[in-house]
Parts: sequence; structure tokens; C-alpha cells
Amino acid sequence: MAEILDQSDIDALLAAVDTGEEEEESERDLIFSRHRRDIDSVEVRSYDFKRPERVSKDQMRALQTLHESFARNFGASLSGFLRMIVEVRVVTCEQMTYAEFINGLPNPTAFNLLDAEPLQGQICLEISPLIIYPIIDRLLGGNNEDLFIPQRPLTAIETRLISKITDRAVAALREAWSGVKELAFKLTETESNPQIVQIVPPNEVVIVIAFELKMSNRAGTMNLCIPYNVIEPVMEELSAQSWFNAGRLRGSREFADRISGQLDRAGLEVSGLLAETTITLRDLMDMAEGDLIVTEKPASEHVVLCVEGQKKFLANIGQIKGMRALKVLRPVESKDRV
Repeated sequence: MAEILDQSDIDALLAAVDTGEEEEESERDLIFSRHRRDIDSVEVRSYDFKRPERVSKDQMRALQTLHESFARNFGASLSGFLRMIVEVRVVTCEQMTYAEFINGLPNPTAFNLLDAEPLQGQICLEISPLIIYPIIDRLLGGNNEDLFIPQRPLTAIETRLISKITDRAVAALREAWSGVKELAFKLTETESNPQIVQIVPPNEVVIVIAFELKMSNRAGTMNLCIPYNVIEPVMEELSAQSWFNAGRLRGSREFADRISGQLDRAGLEVSGLLAETTITLRDLMDMAEGDLIVTEKPASEHVVLCVEGQKKFLANIGQIKGMRALKVLRPVESKDRV
């Protein structure tokens, strides 16, 4: 969290500016060490025992990079599911106490608890109502115009609809963390009041990654809270060497097989192109039932088989079990005039 000056500090700064004097630092500070040091060359920083920094800066940068990948994958998944552009980006990545995180959340909100086996403990995924209700409105066929954001917990039907979103977030988290460690993320509980959920003691250090979700003219936040004691066993793997290893993994056969396995389940649209021709707009307007469209292609020639609009194969048209069918002959070659 950013350091905030209290009123006494502000008054002291204003008084120093008005008088042109600055309070000199005390030179009576003593530093006890086994080796003699020059006090002028030693940097002294105050340490707050209520907010200990247990995660190094390198590890924080690694976590931010990891969840930037999660944000890209999650945004692409939401865009395909909602049939509109959804932008997800990392806003901040910082460490704080669990009490500070909980006190900064609205009530009610969508507060989800996740397990990350084999790690011990739970992770929190909070999604703001400012983006929850526009997503629900979109899923139910609305256009998000003049949408009212109610100040109430989600109903059972709304919770069921939002589970489609959290399932995609869990899948994106699993994919993002696969470069560090294979974790089985699973949604275990959903709550509307974050104040009654205590997964760790209030003064326990947690890592909070804040995201911004933009959808058309609506925007909201999403927070991922990871207690330090949950990911402590894998913190050593969040080093530069681990990321180099992850980069090599992306070029390995294992990573290629993983991508192929995901693509094997993707649905494709296949269509048969019987013939092509051109007509005038007047002929198109005057067209009625029973009219014939004449093309220059003989009926005996091959049919072009298109995959997602791309001409890929040559086929013969026929019939099987009373239904029209296309028998693939060979791929389309560069010499074919199709």
C-alpha cells in the first residue's frame, strides 16, 4: 500500500516551506555492527512490524508477469463466451495484510474461495458488482444501457450464471501457473460478505493482484488474494531461472502436445461450395421461387470443401443413408483453379 502522510507530517512540511528551514536529520543515530561502518554512507529505513515484506521484489515482478499472462487468457476466454470484446489487465501487484485487503472490499460483492492442490490453504477471487451485473445482463440478452447496479447479494440464479465466469478464471489460472507448478484450482465456496470470511489471521501477509475488466461502456475490478503461507512452498521457483526453464518448456514437445490437445476439441464449420457466379442487384431483387441461377461450372466437376471459409479439399457430392454427403478426394493444390 502507498505510504500516506498524516496531518502532522503535512503541517511540518508546510511550515518548513514557509520559513525556508528544514529540520536536519539527527546525527545521534548509532548503528551497531560487527564491522565498523561510516554512518553517512549507510541507508536507514523504518520497518513496520505490522506490515512485514516477506516477498522480494523479484518474486513480486515474477508474480505480476505470471498474472499478466492470466489476464490475457482470461480476457480472450471471456470475449469468446460473451461474444464481445472484454479487456482484462493487471493494475497493481502488492503485498499487505489480510485485514487491509478485506477492509478495502465492497459489501456485498462476489467473494469466491479457491483451492489450489497440492498447496495447503485457500485463495480468494473477488469480482466487483460493477462488472458482475453487466455480465449477467449480457448473458440474459441485455445491452447494458441504463443498467441499475443493485446493492444486494447475488441470487441463486445469478450465482449460477457467474459460475460460468469463475470457471473460466479457474481454467486460466491453471494454465498461467503451469509454467511454475501444476496446480489444480477448484472453486469451493462463494460468499457475498467478505467480512465473515477469515481464511488467514488478520495480520497475515497476503499478495493482492488487482485487475481491471472493461466490457463495452462498463468497467469493474477483480482482486486475486493469495496468502503468503499458501504459495510459500513454490516461492523459490519464482526466480529468474524458473522463468528460463518455463521458456524452454514452451518450446518442448510436451508444451506442443498440450496445445494440440486443446485444439483437438475446437469446433470448426465445414461447408461445401457447389458453384460461384455473379448477378446484378436488379436480378437479385426480382428473384422469386422457381427461378434458376445459371453458373459456368458443370455438375460433374468436383465440389470445393471449405473449412472456416477457407478452401481446403476437393470432394464429390453424393448421398448416404438418405442424407446429402461429400466424399473428400484430395487437398486443394496451388494449380487448382477454385
